[in-house]
Amino acid sequence: MTMKSGFFYLGLLATSLAGEWPGWRGPTGDGIVPDTRAPLEWSIGKDVKWKVRIPGKGHASPVIWGDALFLVSADEESGERILMRLDLKTGKTIWTKTVLESPIEKVHRKNSRASSTPVTDGKSIMVSFLDKEQMFIASYDFNGKKLWEKRPGIFSSVHGYCSSPVLWNDKVIINGDHDGNAYIVALDKETGKEVWKTPRPNKTRSYCTPLLRRIGGRNQLILSGSKSVASYDPDTGKQHWIIDGPTDQFVASMVYDGKYLYMTCGFPTKHMMAIDPTGSGNVTDTHVVWHTRKNPSYVPSPVVVNGYYLAVSDSGTATCWKARDGELLWKQKLGREHSASLVVLRDHVVFGSEKGLITVVKPGEEFEEVAKMELGEPLWASPVITDGQWFLRGEEHLFCIGK
Repeated sequence: MTMKSGFFYLGLLATSLAGEWPGWRGPTGDGIVPDTRAPLEWSIGKDVKWKVRIPGKGHASPVIWGDALFLVSADEESGERILMRLDLKTGKTIWTKTVLESPIEKVHRKNSRASSTPVTDGKSIMVSFLDKEQMFIASYDFNGKKLWEKRPGIFSSVHGYCSSPVLWNDKVIINGDHDGNAYIVALDKETGKEVWKTPRPNKTRSYCTPLLRRIGGRNQLILSGSKSVASYDPDTGKQHWIIDGPTDQFVASMVYDGKYLYMTCGFPTKHMMAIDPTGSGNVTDTHVVWHTRKNPSYVPSPVVVNGYYLAVSDSGTATCWKARDGELLWKQKLGREHSASLVVLRDHVVFGSEKGLITVVKPGEEFEEVAKMELGEPLWASPVITDGQWFLRGEEHLFCIGK
C-alpha cells in the first residue's frame, strides 16, 4: 500500500501501469486521470481511431487492463446480460460471454439493465447485475472462463439496479442499498465466499459506489446512501462514523482532497456537503464543514482538483466552488441533461451531456471553457481517458479517440 497526495491507493493499483483503468471512475475511484498524453480537444471527424457498434444497451463504462478492454451490456429482448473483451488497439471483439439470463427489470428512464461498471485486478474481471430480485456477482478470467458466481442478497427498487463493485486487497465489495433489508457485502475475490455483510440503517434505495481511502490512521470505505453518509472499515465492515441525512436517495460517488470529503445528492431534496472524515460514531452535528443546496447534482459524480470542487446539476448547470470553505465562484449552463460523471484531465474538468456534448473547462476563479466537442450520439456512460486516448461509450457505439 502506498499513499500520495492524501489519496489511498489499493494494493492492486500499486502494481498497475499508468495506462490502466481498472474500475468505476478510474485508478483512484474519483475521476482523476493519471494520463499525460490524451488530447484536451479532438474532432469526431478526424481523431476517431476506431468505432464499434455495441450489442444491446448499457450505461456502464469500459474497464481497461493492458491490451484488454472489457464492457458489459444487456439484450433487452432476450434478457441476456453479456460481458465482452475487446482488443484495445483495434476494437475487435476477442470474446463475448452470456453472464446471466434473467427477465428484464423495470428501470428509471436514466438507468439501464447494464449500468454497473465492472472491476478488475489484472487477473479476473468481476461484474454486477440484477437477477430477478437478487443481486448477482460473477467473476471471469481474461480468457472468458467463469470462475464463480454469487447472489449475496435481495435488491429491490422501482428504479432498477446499479452497483459497481470495488476491490480491496483480497475482497470485492458491493453496495446493496435498496428498499428492504439493505447491506454492504464483501466477498472473497478468489472464491466469491462471503467475508462480511453489514446492515445499512434506513432500508432505502441508493446507487453510490464506495470510495476507499486511508484517513486519520484508518482504512475507510465511504459512501452516501440510505438516508445517511457513512464510513466503514473495509476489512471488517464495522462502521467508523455516520451522518444522518441530509436526504433520502443518493447516486453520485464522493470525492476527497486529502482533508475533506465532498458529497452531492439527491432526492427528494438536493444538497452538497464538505465533511471532516476524522470522527467516530454519529458526527451529524460536529463534522459537517459546509452545507449548501445551491445547484447540486443528483446523478453525475463531482471532482475536486487544485482546491476547487466542481459539480454539474442533472439539468446541465456547472458550478465551481472553493473546496475548503464552500465559496461559490461561478455557475454556468453547459447544455441540457447530464448523467455522466466528471473526470479531471491534466487539471481540466471534462463534462459530458446526455446529448453527447463534451465540454472541457479549466477550474479557477472565473469560468474558462477550453474546448467543446460533439460525440454525435447520446452519452450516458462516464468517460474513460487513458493510454493517450478517450474511450466513450455512446448509446450505440464505443469510440476510441486520440491524436
